[in-house]
Amino acid sequence: MELFRNATFVKMFLANFASQLGSMVGSMAFAFYLVDRFSSQPAYATLAELMYSLPTLVVFLFVGVLADRLDRKRIAVNSDWIRAVLSLVLLLAIYENWIVGAFALLFLRSAISKFFAPAEMSLLQGVMKPEQYVQASSLNMSISGVFMLFGMSLGSAAYYYLGIEGAILIDMASFVISALLLMSCRFPQHVSQPNGKVRLKDLNLKSIAADFGMGFQYIVRSRLLLAIILGFFFFGIVNGVFSILPLFTMKYKLSPEHYEVYTPLVMVFLGIGYLVGSAISTLLIKKIGKVGVLITGLFLIGIITLVAGGFHHIQLYLGTMVLLGVILAPINVVLGGWLPELVEPQSMGRVSAWIEPLNTTGQAIALGFLAVAFPGLVSVTALYWILAASIFIVSVYYLAVLPSLSRRHQQQEMNVEMPG
Repeated sequence: MELFRNATFVKMFLANFASQLGSMVGSMAFAFYLVDRFSSQPAYATLAELMYSLPTLVVFLFVGVLADRLDRKRIAVNSDWIRAVLSLVLLLAIYENWIVGAFALLFLRSAISKFFAPAEMSLLQGVMKPEQYVQASSLNMSISGVFMLFGMSLGSAAYYYLGIEGAILIDMASFVISALLLMSCRFPQHVSQPNGKVRLKDLNLKSIAADFGMGFQYIVRSRLLLAIILGFFFFGIVNGVFSILPLFTMKYKLSPEHYEVYTPLVMVFLGIGYLVGSAISTLLIKKIGKVGVLITGLFLIGIITLVAGGFHHIQLYLGTMVLLGVILAPINVVLGGWLPELVEPQSMGRVSAWIEPLNTTGQAIALGFLAVAFPGLVSVTALYWILAASIFIVSVYYLAVLPSLSRRHQQQEMNVEMPG
């Protein structure tokens, strides 16, 4: 694969792999810790998920602007180092049984991570050719499949064999490895600072707000980009519910006595499907196009979600997770490969800064609802209905607007390529 002949891409790929693997082990282990210690208070596990998503609503004004104005490499590296230090402090909070402090540290660590994503995404865009975006997105989805296969299992194993302390040490080590790999990368200035050299002291709240507004103007100028990004609010709701739903399904419906065994299996079976879907996604996109894969896939996922919510047998539920993964992977490949095609490198940070708040607002609403309503007001089955409804809403929206906007965008590109 041509991408792996690019040494910088390989280092960034490995850094991203280490960081994601460690983060998944740490977050899953912490979820098991909360459910195990506070089994009569499932809201604690939901609150932990909120601590991962809510920080976006605090820092969204700054993350994209800084990624476009300051040194992207320095932002990504410093983000890793700070999160490694905060992981050590989190260990102290857990040792002292200070659960409020632990939640506060999760919030702070997540806030720092929000600065990493747009900087890393923009750097990655700069070291690839445009025709490699879909290929890279497919590769990333394959890695996500590997995380689903082993991440939750490793989190569960780390918690039960090493304790929550050992799991968080693995998490911390992943940030250190990621930082060292990124430090070894060399980026030309037009990639690390595409808008010229700017220092942090040169920026103020007014200029940051103006830059953030420019990101909104950039999105609005492209109706196709705007239509895609608006769907991320409902993706946030889906992500918020599904981040905790497999654990709740096993703990409170399918296997209360053995939930710690079967919950990781959900992600294993989903990961198997994800790997299969990632392998066929590039070919599928070439055959039926980005719009076809996205809309058809979303409708199918909505149907599968409704079906999965009615199962009372673990085997059927796990089998459905494989099918869900097969369909989900090409959808994520489309979204991951399409956005870099629509956004110029010097504006990627500011555009991605608008995606995160929409996504996180949906997550926060979903998780806040879960914390208040589950299990007193809604059942596990009802959560699947809510999840399916959100998926159908975005499916119908994309069906109504994307086909015509995509055709118009392709026509405009052809006109630019053939001005005569």
